[in-house]
Amino acid sequence: MKVLVVDDEKRIRDVIKEYCAANHFTTDEAASGIEALEKLENNAYDIMVLDIMMPEMDGYTMLEKLPDKKRIPTLVLSAREEEVDKLRGFELGIDDYLTKPFSPKELIARLKAIYNRSNQNLPNIYKLNTLELNFSAHTLKIDNKLINITPKEFEILTYLIKNKNIAISREQLLSKLWGYDYFGDDRTVDTHIKMLRNNLGKYRNHIVTVRGTGYKFIEENEEE
Repeated sequence: MKVLVVDDEKRIRDVIKEYCAANHFTTDEAASGIEALEKLENNAYDIMVLDIMMPEMDGYTMLEKLPDKKRIPTLVLSAREEEVDKLRGFELGIDDYLTKPFSPKELIARLKAIYNRSNQNLPNIYKLNTLELNFSAHTLKIDNKLINITPKEFEILTYLIKNKNIAISREQLLSKLWGYDYFGDDRTVDTHIKMLRNNLGKYRNHIVTVRGTGYKFIEENEEE
């Protein structure tokens, strides 16, 4: 994986480059949106880590100016925590949003998840013990019995499983699964998660609440 790291702070770029190297990723760097546009025009990358607040040209302005044919999977890394900033990013097509200060290990995990979603063909059926989720047929079975879940519950479960072990924020679920023009709030997500957990029965604890963030799907739990 070749990563373009776009941030005006050299210290941040160096930390990301160090952890990328430890995971056998190659990296290139840019200190501004303008420099990033030049890099993207003349080089090929698999994924981009992008800061928002930079001199000369901020990250979101750079994304707006980037031609569609040059767009690549993008993780925004920013000190801005406001919902409006996150939603604007998802409206511009970013894949994930991580706030500073950040864990470099979590950053690497998120980059791997984005890369896998973008470049690998996932199996048509996901199985965990006696749980079976068929992505094409839109069916969920537990103990070989068909479980009646709503289309939205299926979408949530699919999204969490395809990003297993990664904390997914409520804002991200809203923007990805409900759309940018949805005017609901976080309670909408919580309500659907509650119903989904009820339908999962003995597998309910595989959807873990991440305090202050949202939810993630884990495989480690034992069947109840």
